[in-house]
This record gives sequence, structure tokens and C-alpha cells, in this order.
Amino acid sequence: MDIIIVFGRNVRKYRNLIGVSQEKLAEMCGLHRTYISDIERFKRSISLENIQKIAVALDVEIYKLFLEE
Repeated sequence: MDIIIVFGRNVRKYRNLIGVSQEKLAEMCGLHRTYISDIERFKRSISLENIQKIAVALDVEIYKLFLEE
């Protein structure tokens, strides 16, 4: 399991479920759109603080972002 890939896929999945763009999610998190793009393309490893910001914006429990399907 590559945690960066699992996390990126889950961010994309939950973002799509709530129907927001990368740009809108970034705005909701207080992050840059390219940062969200990098996460979803598995190009970035992120801090715990930013993981929390993303989980809150997606209204999902943090651990769900790390579950492999």
C-alpha cells in the first residue's frame, strides 16, 4: 500500500461526492488549487495539519482518507 496514492484517491473520491472542484476544495481548506491537484496526482506528501484541513472541508473523518478500497 502506498499511502500517498491511497490518500490522493480518497481526497478525489470524497471531493467528487460533494461535487466541488479542486479550486473550491482548496478555497474551503485555505490551500492552493495546485496543492490539491498535486495531492490527487500523488505528487505531494502533506502535513498532519493540512490533512486535518482537508478532512474538515470534506466533512469526513480523517481515518477514512487512509482506507484502501
